Amino acid sequence: MKVIILAAGYATRLYPLTLNQPKPLLPVAGRPMIERVLDNLAPIGGLDRIYVVTNAKFAGHFQKWADQYRATNSNLNFTVVNDGTTDDANKLGAIGDIHHVLQTQNLDDDLIVVAGDNLFSEKLAAFGKFCRETNAPVLALYDVGNLEAIKKYNSISTDAAGRITFFEEKPQHPTSTLTGIALYFYPRATLPLIRQYIAEGNNADQPGRLVQWLYPRTAVYTWRVPGLWFDIGSKETLEEADRIFAGR
Repeated sequence: MKVIILAAGYATRLYPLTLNQPKPLLPVAGRPMIERVLDNLAPIGGLDRIYVVTNAKFAGHFQKWADQYRATNSNLNFTVVNDGTTDDANKLGAIGDIHHVLQTQNLDDDLIVVAGDNLFSEKLAAFGKFCRETNAPVLALYDVGNLEAIKKYNSISTDAAGRITFFEEKPQHPTSTLTGIALYFYPRATLPLIRQYIAEGNNADQPGRLVQWLYPRTAVYTWRVPGLWFDIGSKETLEEADRIFAGR
């Protein structure tokens, strides 16, 4: 099984913190947030390569970090993939970056995709177990707790088996507090559908749009994230995560 960590954004909302440092390498409670992502992924087991897809501005930052991290965590193998972009004007988008890794790395294996700025308070071993047993696309869900908050994300409905029956990005009139987050599983057999999505010229930016396109074509299952989840999109959420993880 392979992992793609999405880390090609420019995080302009966090300027000046991210002017010369990529967001996933910002510290949370004394450690780069990408390391906290990896800590929670590692218990899944069988992860034979981690691809960190980033941009031309920050590729060197991630390579330096990966070399240092590998020195003390030799059980994980890294490839830093430079998508060649330089700013928001020419970025590939999250789905574009997934496709870029598939194409340039000749990737043909089961795949976990996670955003490098998504922090979890609990280990993700159960996610890996569910994905292997299901052997179908899986979207991680989190309950944000209120209908107003969900307007920033997406709204999900599922059937009794946990399959997605409805998906809407940034809903104006949500009826559920469950949202899909940037943690996905794509089994090997579904990778051609990602290539088809891009080939058809669909929106390559928000990764949830791929799920929105995918679920009418093939069953997409859901898995509820335990504990706390943070999407680090502002200085306020960064400070909150720093405070909570420091206290753990």
